[in-house]
Amino acid sequence: MNSPLLMTSASDDADATVTDAEVAALVSMARDRRARSVVVGSGRTPGALATARLIAAAWERAGGDVLDTIAWPETGASWLRFATRFAAAGPDLWVMTGPATGWAQMTRRLLWSTAWRPARTLATAVVGDPRTLALVGPARLYGLAGASADGTTWHVAEER
Repeated sequence: MNSPLLMTSASDDADATVTDAEVAALVSMARDRRARSVVVGSGRTPGALATARLIAAAWERAGGDVLDTIAWPETGASWLRFATRFAAAGPDLWVMTGPATGWAQMTRRLLWSTAWRPARTLATAVVGDPRTLALVGPARLYGLAGASADGTTWHVAEER
């Protein structure tokens, strides 16, 4: 990766809101990992902001702590300020959602400039779409896991 900035936008930048099954699966996955604290990150679109609120509320209802909620822009010059704040809180897990282009820009900046690691991150179905993962490169996202809209889970495995 020569630069954290994308050269093109996602072909499918849907502003989807998380499903109840997806939220339940994410909370279950976080509990299975024995997480107590999370930081939730999202784009600034209405669907992404609603998704972040739903995930944070569900996590708190399950007895967990939300250390911070960060909303990043879909377009920008750097994302460094957002990436630094997202990574600095030091949660047990990070939880991320889209839309795709903003998520990819943020994730590339996180990989480039912070100690954030995909293996300590859960994500929504929007992020788990192979087209979205391709914007960052699955080889850079080893260990990232998440939930699909139907509540099934997915995991980025090491490429062989």
